[in-house]
Amino acid sequence: MNKKELRLEYKARRQKLTFDETEQMSLAIANKVLSLDIWEKNYFHIFLPIEEQKEVNTEYILHLLSGKDKETVISKSDFQTRHMTHFLLTDSTKIRKNQYNIPEPVDGIEVPPTKIDVVFVPLLAFDRQGHRVGYGKGFYDLFFSGCREDVIKVGLSYFGPENTIDGIFDWDVRLDFCVTPDRIYEF
Repeated sequence: MNKKELRLEYKARRQKLTFDETEQMSLAIANKVLSLDIWEKNYFHIFLPIEEQKEVNTEYILHLLSGKDKETVISKSDFQTRHMTHFLLTDSTKIRKNQYNIPEPVDGIEVPPTKIDVVFVPLLAFDRQGHRVGYGKGFYDLFFSGCREDVIKVGLSYFGPENTIDGIFDWDVRLDFCVTPDRIYEF
């Protein structure tokens, strides 16, 4: 299937999940994340979930990062430029939903993309080669172009992989890992 078809299918699959199912799977994903070989790193970028889209609840991973004394980075999106600005998440960070219901920091201490070691990546679907399908705006591909080459990209998904995704472009950045409730896929 192509990206457009996969977007429709996986949005529908997510919407069929109950709150209890998404919470249980999100916790299972966080428990799997613990076994990744990433914990010697310092700066972790994480997305705050869009509840209305039933995205993976990253609160469990946020607790892991806090418990391990890691620097946690969250982003604010500019839909005109498709650029994301990254901020350190602190106790004083104010979070507000934007017009697309994305929880974002109001302001804070800006962190350059080159400082980030690990990025937890939202997605709708992924394939066995590490390609992902997001919402189609290109925010993360643009973000990755400003990161170091060795940044570790970790997708989070309720569902397992497709065999292949049709219509992959040269600029589509592949994941290094994708974590599901059942297993970790390494690419």
